[in-house]
This record gives sequence, structure tokens and C-alpha cells, in this order.
Amino acid sequence: MARILITSALPYINGIKHLGNLVGSQLPADLYARYMRQRGHEVMFICATDEHGTPAELAAAKTGEDVADYCARMHGEQSKLAEGFRLSFDHYGRSSSPQNHELTQYFAGRLAENGFIQEVSEKQVYSNADGRFLPDRYIEGTCPNCGYDRARGDQCENCTKQLDPTDLINPRSAISGSTDLEVRETKHLYLRQSALKDEIDAWIDSQQGWPLLTTSIAKKWLHDGDGLQDRGITRDLKWGVPVKKGDDDWPGMEGKVFYVWFDAPIEYIAATAEWAEAQGKTAADWERWWRTDKGAEDVRYVQFMGKDNVPFHTLSFPATLMGSRDPWKKVDYIKSFNYLNYDGGQFSTSQGRGVFMDQALEILPADYWRWWLLSHAPESSDSEFTWESFQTAANKDLADVLGNFVSRVTKFCRSKFSEAVPEGGDWGDRENELIADLTTRVRTYEGHMEAMDVRKAATELRTIWVSGNEYLQSAAPWSTFKEDPAAAAAQIRLALNLIRLYAILSRPFIPDAADSLMASMGTDNWDWPGEINAALQNLPVGHAFTVPEVTFAKITDEQREEWVAKFAGQRS
Repeated sequence: MARILITSALPYINGIKHLGNLVGSQLPADLYARYMRQRGHEVMFICATDEHGTPAELAAAKTGEDVADYCARMHGEQSKLAEGFRLSFDHYGRSSSPQNHELTQYFAGRLAENGFIQEVSEKQVYSNADGRFLPDRYIEGTCPNCGYDRARGDQCENCTKQLDPTDLINPRSAISGSTDLEVRETKHLYLRQSALKDEIDAWIDSQQGWPLLTTSIAKKWLHDGDGLQDRGITRDLKWGVPVKKGDDDWPGMEGKVFYVWFDAPIEYIAATAEWAEAQGKTAADWERWWRTDKGAEDVRYVQFMGKDNVPFHTLSFPATLMGSRDPWKKVDYIKSFNYLNYDGGQFSTSQGRGVFMDQALEILPADYWRWWLLSHAPESSDSEFTWESFQTAANKDLADVLGNFVSRVTKFCRSKFSEAVPEGGDWGDRENELIADLTTRVRTYEGHMEAMDVRKAATELRTIWVSGNEYLQSAAPWSTFKEDPAAAAAQIRLALNLIRLYAILSRPFIPDAADSLMASMGTDNWDWPGEINAALQNLPVGHAFTVPEVTFAKITDEQREEWVAKFAGQRS
């Protein structure tokens, strides 16, 4: 049994997330966590809301709430939606937690002690119209590298190039749109990433089998242009972790907070500490996941994120861990994703474009969305959500292949035998061929799941479903029954056991449907299949089952057209 630590990128607090956010980190992380638990491994699956920074302040001001109250409310809403999509976090924390305040200040102190923090007097953009310094991400303009006209002052989300606000062409305030900007002097702390460049480079080179998307982005930031740059870790804001060296004040940094991108990854550790406290456990219980001197040396740590988060997780967060000179566990594998686009354009939280998590669950149960998103995960390239593709996947894969198989088998058994596994007959060549085929396919499916090849795993799972339908068509128990009822009983006995097998294999993708199928089969034996032959004899003769309701209802053309029209405009 392995110990596996899984983190997904923290969703920002300012509003409900769209489906692109979901499939870019949390949902595939949940798929992997569920699978690894089913295989008997000890899993710690951590996520949290990312609550600090200007966007939280602005979102709260828009609703008239105190920022702390706003964040508490939105954490509750995001938690409920995570539950609605059956995201199986062991803990869903908050970056504003006392644990994260303490750990962030601790790391800053350790970095300072080791010479990796530098105080820098710098000129920053001040908006006269807004009466405040503007964080880099709240200055917009045209990217000098690719020409994207909504690039931010810290990074262009179109080409991922790291930027300074002064690099932007025609800069403006993203808060008010004002171009009445001026540069003023202020003092900030910088993490001396450049001093850790060779160490980070060697660490990345030592990793085996990382996705090309992950390593290419990391290497680009390390070696393009002037190479890895030092990065500011403080901001002139009120909402955030106050700047301290551990428990000590930091002279000259009064009234400042740590930059959200410094404290947010530290929340992975802090959220595990939150979990321990919530469970009534001790510090040793979370340290065994995070400190290699406390037991984490045998942990496999896997991160899931969109490609825009890769630089911070391959460079900045590792720099924080390495620079502390403490024995912290560093990531073993980073699964990164491209973007999911929406019907000819981009999903956008700021512009309200696309389907958002709350809206999705109002339309259909989570499994519909989980299946489409995972089977179309943007792994090797960007992918696109269209309502036609969504309808096709739901109707062909879920209803016609899986749902139809379950319905035909259970209803036929009820009508010709009873609502119990029938006795009689023996398996022949056709059944043995199916078992051999399934054995190969299940092992292939396992390989894809362990490698986190999400789309390949979904394709193999669908093929396993198809194998059952092809067997049913070939065996034709409805015809066999007329000539040899005992032989038909043997065929249906295998098919009923196949439903249970499908429930087990499908649970990481479509957990609600899997639970429903298992309940219909009258068992809670979720043992992962070793020998397929044995797995297809798990339900004994006479074992009672019930005929389930429709597993997946089809999406009509009328429904699809209604949703196309409904989501053509912006979210209100």
C-alpha cells in the first residue's frame, strides 16, 4: 500500500468557478484520488479556497460585505458545489486560516535567515482614480510579446509570458479603466529565486516522466531571456497575511501583506494541518505527509493544475521549500492541463462566459458533467465544450452503452427468471473470450489511470462497456432462452456480474451512477477485480437484485437548443 498526497490548484474565492476551472485541476485530481483509494492506497487529497489579494477585496466591495465575511460565505458556496460534483477532498481548507498565516510567516522568516529574501525599493504603479497602488494583475494592457490586449501586469494569460506592469503597452487600471496612472516609490520583499536557479534546474532535471507541457513551461521560465527572475512576495494591501518573520515584526514592512502567490501554495501544507485539527489529531499526523524527517520520505506527491499555474508550482513554490532549508516534501509529479474553451471562445470568470458549476448542477446530475469533462480533458492540447458534443457523449456513452446494457440485462432476467441471479448452464467459448478480452482491457485501464492519462482511461472504460453490449448481442439470451433456458441463465448470470464489475471500474468517473448500480445489484462488495473470471462469479446463484430506474436519461434536441440559447449571453 502506497501513501499518496494529492493537491489540486486552489480555486480563487471571487465567484463560482466555470467548467474549465473544474476540469483543469479539481476534477482529474478527484478521479485519481478515487481510483487510488479503490486500489487500497492511503490517500490525502487536499484543496482550499485561495482568499487573499485585491480580487477578494473588490468582489467584497461589490456586494457591500466585509472581505472576511465575503470570503467565509463564498468558501461555503464553493464547498457545497464541490460536494455537488462529488469531489472527494479529505479537507477543503481556506488560505485565510490561522494555520496558513503561521506557516507563511514561518517560511518568510526561514528564507530571510538563509539569505533568500531581499528588501527592494521599487517604483510601482499608483492609480489616482482608484486612490491606491495597483497590484500587477490589476493593471491591464497589450502584451508586448503576443499582442493580446487584455494581458495583466504580472503575466499574459494568452502566451504565459511573465511581465512587469511597465512592459505593457497602453496600460490601464483593471479596476476603473482609468489611464491616469503614475509611478511611485515603495519598498517590498523579493524572493531571490535567481539564487536558487541551479538548484531548481537540477531538481526539475531529476524528475522522470513529467508531462511535456509541465517541463516545457518550467524550462522556458528558467532559461528564456534573462532566466529565472527574483519575485516580489509582498503587496501594499490590507487583506492578507501580515508581513512578519515568524513571530517577529519586520521593520519597514508595517501595513503590508504577503503576495497571494507566496501564501497560496503554502496553504497546501496549512490545509493538511487544518485537517489534522478538525479530526482531533496532532501535528505529527499532518507532518507525516509533508516533512521527510517525520515520515514523508515514502509519500508520492502529485499536483494537478492548469498550465497557467505551472510556473508557480515548478519554480516559486519549490524555491520557497528549498530556500527554507527544512526537509519539506516536494512534488513528485505535476499533471498539467491546457485550456477548455467554450463553444468557439474562452470560458471566462471575469466575463461570465460559459457554464458555471452551479448552473451545470441545476441542469443535470454531476455524472453527466464528470463524464464529458474527463473524457474530453484538455491534456495534449486545448479542447472545446460544445452542446452537441455534450449531448452525444451523454446519449451514446452513458445512455446507449452503459445504461442500455444494465436495463436490458436486469429487465430480461426479471421477466424470464426472477429478480435473483439465475442458476443453470455453464460458460463456453464465447464467455471465455469475453473474460480474456476484459482481462486485457481492465489491465490497460489500470495502466492509464495510474499514469493519469485521463482521456485514454475514459476511452478504455467505454470500450469495456461496449464489450458487454457486444457480448449480449452475440449471445442473444432472449433467443437462447427459447431453445435452452439453462444456457440463457448462464449468460445472464455473467451479465449481472458484469454490471457489478462496471460499477467498480466506473466509480472514479461517475460515482453516483456506480453507487446506484451497486445498490441495484444488492451488494456493497467494491473489491477491485484481480482475476476477471472470479470477479464475474461474485454474485452467487439466488442473490437478489432490483431493476434500477433509468441510469441515464437521454438529452433531447429540444433541451440542447434551450441550453444553447440560455448560455449564449453573459452570466448575470
